[in-house]
Amino acid sequence: MSASTRRSVIKGTGSALPRTRVSNADLAKRVDTTDEWIVERTGIKFRHIAEDDETTSSLAIEAADKAMKAAGISGADIDLIIVATATPDQTFPATATIVQDALGSNGCVAFDVAAVCSGFLYALSVADSMIRVGSVQNALVIGAETFSRILDWEDRGTCVLFGDGAGAIVLAAEQGENGILATRLHADGAHNQLLYVDGGAGTTGTVGKLRMKGREVFRHAVVNLSSVLKEVLDEAGESIDNVDWVVPHQANARILDATAKKLNLAPEKVIKTVDMHANTSAASVPLALDTAVRDGRIKAGDLLVLEAMGGGFTWGASVIRY
Repeated sequence: MSASTRRSVIKGTGSALPRTRVSNADLAKRVDTTDEWIVERTGIKFRHIAEDDETTSSLAIEAADKAMKAAGISGADIDLIIVATATPDQTFPATATIVQDALGSNGCVAFDVAAVCSGFLYALSVADSMIRVGSVQNALVIGAETFSRILDWEDRGTCVLFGDGAGAIVLAAEQGENGILATRLHADGAHNQLLYVDGGAGTTGTVGKLRMKGREVFRHAVVNLSSVLKEVLDEAGESIDNVDWVVPHQANARILDATAKKLNLAPEKVIKTVDMHANTSAASVPLALDTAVRDGRIKAGDLLVLEAMGGGFTWGASVIRY
């Protein structure tokens, strides 16, 4: 297969959520909030919170195992593992190497990508590039987070928004019409203080807690996501009318609705799962993708647009023929 004709095709999807599901009513017992307040502003009804024996790597491993079973391959067939995460098990080594060992993929390329909520799109782009040039045949791309461990549970404006989880896909090099058609990525570090964690190994020596100025993030998200969606569709030579499904970062139902409206996109074409698991950062796009694949909405041949924006700011989108 020549490098010029290789495409990265999604062969399997998988996801994982921690055992403990927390409703808005449950959260109201420990935080000054209400179910009505959260639903009205975010659309979130539930989130999953990791127990002590559940980690970013354990969720990633579960999601990856499901994706590989769906693809009909084993760990020995994997040439590349990328884990997108802002909450790694350790400062180092990479969480991807922990996943690698558990899956029996030892010896393949394995590393983490840190682009927060856009991390899965960044990881997807890297894996696609390596497949296209012929470096790897099969890649495992995972978004996994335990955001509950960096939340300030006294900050009701942010702690209600996030949850834990993981999603994974298996990409394989194939010829044909299906696969990743185009990806566009961006970053703008000028907005660091709008969404960040107030700690780090190289500064405070601590993990720190998440801080966010929600109103400003909302405004940037709608503008950036609608812009990058148009940009990536142009690059792929497709129009918004040809899109079967948009699989967005599941941050806030109001952002999803506002972005769809700005693009004149029918709301029923937007995959929404934020109500069931809240914002799971890098995990949210593959979580939503796996949900829609497994419930039968997304079918072979469908044209998908995946998109996300996160702290940094980072943002991006990918057009995929499923």
